[in-house]
Amino acid sequence: MTGTVPPAVRLRAEDLTLSYDQRTVATSLGVVIPDHSFTVIIGPNACGKSTLLKALARMLRPKAGQVYLDGAAITSYRSREVARRLGLLPQTSTAPGGITVGDLVARGRYPHQRLLKQWAAEDEAAVTEAMRQTGVLDLADRPVDDLSGGQRQRVWLSMVLAQQTSVLLLDEPTTYLDIAHQVEVLDLCADLHERKGHTIVAVLHDLNQACRYASHLIVMRPGGTIAAEGHPSTVMTAELVEDVFGLPCRIIDDPETGTPLMVPTARKRPVMAGDAAVAQTP
Repeated sequence: MTGTVPPAVRLRAEDLTLSYDQRTVATSLGVVIPDHSFTVIIGPNACGKSTLLKALARMLRPKAGQVYLDGAAITSYRSREVARRLGLLPQTSTAPGGITVGDLVARGRYPHQRLLKQWAAEDEAAVTEAMRQTGVLDLADRPVDDLSGGQRQRVWLSMVLAQQTSVLLLDEPTTYLDIAHQVEVLDLCADLHERKGHTIVAVLHDLNQACRYASHLIVMRPGGTIAAEGHPSTVMTAELVEDVFGLPCRIIDDPETGTPLMVPTARKRPVMAGDAAVAQTP
């Protein structure tokens, strides 16, 4: 393959200009995704987090700049080859009506199918292992429509895992989930990162969840620029949160994990007449 560069890291981007239609989202944007990291991208609404993830997955073509995957421009690969190297879980996914869990997860094997190489024992094994890892193997014959939000998200993640890529891009994987299912999905991602060595890149909105799970944090400002990046323990400060999000806060240690915990500054509560009377009572 021509135009290769030394693969210092598996996934990186240089001097990206990203836009939708005529609206420019980011210019001169560069990121490096550390290998075997759990990288989380955070930032205010409309700052370009999901846009960046789509560019990294080759779902959005930059107006300028380049994304590199395994040392080569990602545009130099065929689509099927990109899908063998990285998996993407979009922000919203819709399953065909009536499809079962097993059949949906099996679609993750599409990049490995060829005209002369159809479904094989290795495909069956990959699908079974993906469902086992995500805890949905016993749901294989259930219609996806019948599942809870947390179960569905696990099934979609199973489909991505069935691709057998070691790089996973997850666009807001906890959206629309209640807090218990959010933790369930993020714990699963952390397990894939820690035990299986996957490189995970996720867009999250919750700063405290980002700090708890990430080994590498990328903080974006409005306009698609990088405000800070690095380990959450060094990146997440009260000054950064107020600067990027406009939110005064305190940063304390999470009592469970010791990771940074953002606590918004309390609103000054007006003193009511009854409160004043109580305060004056001896």
